[in-house]
Amino acid sequence: MLTFSGLARAAYCLRQHYYAQRDDDAGPPPAVRERQELAFRYPALRAASDAELAAEPLARSPDEYRSALDRLATRDDWAELADPTTTRTPLTGRECRGIAHKVLSGDPPVPTFVSPGRPPERGVWRPQRVRAVAMAKALAWERQRAVPAALVEYPAHGVVRRVDTTTRNRAAYRRTVRSLRAVDGPPPRIDDDAKCDACAYREECGVRTRSLASLLGFG
Repeated sequence: MLTFSGLARAAYCLRQHYYAQRDDDAGPPPAVRERQELAFRYPALRAASDAELAAEPLARSPDEYRSALDRLATRDDWAELADPTTTRTPLTGRECRGIAHKVLSGDPPVPTFVSPGRPPERGVWRPQRVRAVAMAKALAWERQRAVPAALVEYPAHGVVRRVDTTTRNRAAYRRTVRSLRAVDGPPPRIDDDAKCDACAYREECGVRTRSLASLLGFG
């Protein structure tokens, strides 16, 4: 049975997933959990003072963050985002399982994943699209009904994005599932400076990462 987190990591880099699975690297570090917890405190954060917000692990200034939450509060699903009835829910689908940080009880229901990172300018990052589709499919399997979308929350930025289970997004999910099932030993290294420089396994992997001097043309 594949996991939501494993699918997302594999969509980012199959080789990283291989090392993480080998080392049983399943849990997020404390800094990640601190940022994720922000998603369960929106009303309190919205009412917090500048000094209180400055002490939180936010990626925006207090004024910017409060404005971002004010924009979130105009959403139709704000009441459940702010005070969800179902949190940290285990889901098991036909081929993958994992935790939905929230399940909004609308019609249809909507699972959410809380990301500790920053959102792209539009939409969500590809690994998170794959994870969102996996959550929607698992919830649909459990409830025996269509679940056409999931949400990705970026609470340090006060941003929530929707991922629809479109043909394109389902195809990205299927490609990741097939790639994972085909793994037999360490996958080949990738050649992506941005991904490799940020990877905790870069030294063990043996991939060559470029120095700042070389990136600027001096090396």
